[in-house]
Amino acid sequence: MKRFLETGNFAITEGAILAGCRFFCGYPITPATELAEAMSLRLPQVGGVYLQAEDECAAMHLCIGASLGGMKSMTATSGPGFILYADPYGWALGCETPMVVLNSGRVGPVSGITGAPGQGEFYLTRYPTQGGNFETVVLAPNSAQESMKVVVDAFYLSERLRMPITVLADQLITDGMEDISVPETEEEMKEMGFRVWPRSYHRGPDFYPATDALDIPPVQMGHNTGALCSDWTPTEEGYDIEEVEAHHKHAYRLIYKVRNNRHLFSDMHEKRHMGDDPDLVVVSFGTPSRVVNTAVDRARAEGLKVGALRLINLWPFPDELFRRRTTYLVVELNWDGQLVREVQRAAAEGSKVHFLGVCGDLPTIPDLMETFTKLLKNQPLSRKGWELEAW
Repeated sequence: MKRFLETGNFAITEGAILAGCRFFCGYPITPATELAEAMSLRLPQVGGVYLQAEDECAAMHLCIGASLGGMKSMTATSGPGFILYADPYGWALGCETPMVVLNSGRVGPVSGITGAPGQGEFYLTRYPTQGGNFETVVLAPNSAQESMKVVVDAFYLSERLRMPITVLADQLITDGMEDISVPETEEEMKEMGFRVWPRSYHRGPDFYPATDALDIPPVQMGHNTGALCSDWTPTEEGYDIEEVEAHHKHAYRLIYKVRNNRHLFSDMHEKRHMGDDPDLVVVSFGTPSRVVNTAVDRARAEGLKVGALRLINLWPFPDELFRRRTTYLVVELNWDGQLVREVQRAAAEGSKVHFLGVCGDLPTIPDLMETFTKLLKNQPLSRKGWELEAW
C-alpha cells in the first residue's frame, strides 16, 4: 500500500487504472482539467491511450468508440460540459456501451464560478439525454479516498450492467488534497472492497436481448463477431427497425436490467446515529455530508436526537430508505432544491421534509445546529435572503 497527500483527481485516476481503464478522452474544464492531465501522464505508463477532443461531445463519442473496440474508457467534465454529453450519452445508453463518466460539480447555472463547489446536476444525471425509456446509475463519493473506490465500482457496474455509469463528485472532492492510500496488489484491493470485472465480448447474434439478465458481454467490433451498433431501435441482433414492439423490448432491458439488479449497489449509503429512531434525519450527499456528520455528532453530544443519512447511490433513487415517518432535513449545495424533491416524493406519509441549501460554499456547523434545534422544537425556519436559503 502506498500513501500520498494528493487530490481527488489523483485518486480518481488511480482508481480508474486499477479498474482497467485504458482510454481517456476529455476537454479541459475546471475543475476536471487536472484529471485529464493526470490521465495524460499515467495512461501511457500502463499501455493506455489519452486523447484531448475538440469539445465534450466529441470526447464522449470517442470514448464510446474505444469501448466498442474493447477498451475500458472514461471521460470527465464539469456542469457546462456535462450538458454537452446529452447526444453521446443517449448513444451509450441505447447501444449499451460500458464506460464511466465523471462530473465534478461547480456553481451554476452555465459557467457560474469555476472554483466554487455545486450540486446542480442531480436531476441532469438522471435524465442526461433525450427520449426517456432508460434508467441511469449515479454514484456520489464524499472524499478523495472514497472517490477512488467509487470509480472502481463504477467500472464494475458498467461492465455487468452494460451501460455508462456516472460519478457525481464536486469541486471540493476533485481539487481538495487529502491522505490517500493506493493498493498495490490484488489482495490489498480486495481488503479495500474494490470490485473489478474484466472486459469480455459478445459473439451474438442476440446483442440486445429482451431480458433483465446481468453479465451479458457488450457489443464489440472485431473478433469476427459481426456486431452491429446504432442509435436506432434495434432488433435483438442489432439491426435497425421501426417497430413499436421491438422498442418495447429494448426499453424494457434498458430500464429493468438496472431496476431488477439493484442488489449490486443498494447498500451504497451511510447511516449515522440511526439506530434509535431519531426525531430528525439529515439527508445529504457528497462533500456537504462531511459537515453534516460533524454537526450531527455535536447535536448528539448535546442530547439532540438527530441522525444522518448519506446517499452514495443517487439513482435509481433509494426510496426504501425513506419509509419511516419522521422529520427530514435535506442539505444541498444549491438554492433551488433537487434532492429534497425526491425525498418529498419517497418519504412515508405524514413525514415533514425541510430543505437547507447553500451556494458556492459548505454549510456551517452553527447554521446546521440552529436549524436542528428549530426543527426539533417545531419552530419555523426563517429565510435569510441570499445569505441562506431554507424551506
